[in-house]
Amino acid sequence: MILDKDLIKKLGNNLKLKKSAIDFISDTIPYKYSYNFTWLGRPVIQFPQDLIAVQEIIWKVKPDLIIETGIAHGGSLIFHASILELLGKGEVVGIDIEIRKHNKIEIEKHPLFHRITMIEGSSIDKDIVKQIHELSKNKKKVLLILDSNHTHEHVLQELQLYSSLVNKDSYVIVFDTVVEDLPDSIVMDRPWSKGNNPKTAVWEFLKNNDRFKIDKEIENKLLITVAPDGYLKCVK
Repeated sequence: MILDKDLIKKLGNNLKLKKSAIDFISDTIPYKYSYNFTWLGRPVIQFPQDLIAVQEIIWKVKPDLIIETGIAHGGSLIFHASILELLGKGEVVGIDIEIRKHNKIEIEKHPLFHRITMIEGSSIDKDIVKQIHELSKNKKKVLLILDSNHTHEHVLQELQLYSSLVNKDSYVIVFDTVVEDLPDSIVMDRPWSKGNNPKTAVWEFLKNNDRFKIDKEIENKLLITVAPDGYLKCVK
């Protein structure tokens, strides 16, 4: 299948559709829409559209290692591991400040656990950063997915600490950049908000890093995504 890039660009330039997409996200957050879905038995807590995009990236990049910050119920770990299983290669390492016991048990007994490693602690802790860098040695293709603490400072530190591990033509995927586009009332019980979120961290990071470019085509074709400006392709 050949994508019609002109139509995708027009889709992304359609302000009415883009507003409708943001309105959809904003209107469904109170209903915890992203909590409605599972992947191979585990809650995945993602929008289906973004899962499709991540699947496309994994299949194209064929990473030897996927690093994901934020584990929660483990559905995304299982999702990534399932694509790697089909590829017949690769492993996933997940980092979380707290891996709850009941989630850990369910993830460890999953048939895809042989491709998964879990590390408990802060993703910006120097010892964990060192551990991840060690795990990444000799990996030809590394994919980085950031989905933990969504404050500007935390995400910016994650980008600065881990982006060097990502190879040309692979990606850094930064989730929940959409916070910048939502009314503050939607996220009022969180430490992140408009002006202090993953998107502002991405913008700041890109000011001093020319290895990555925002892949607008992905968000243009998705329209409904929690990661606008969050699909960063490594170009050098």
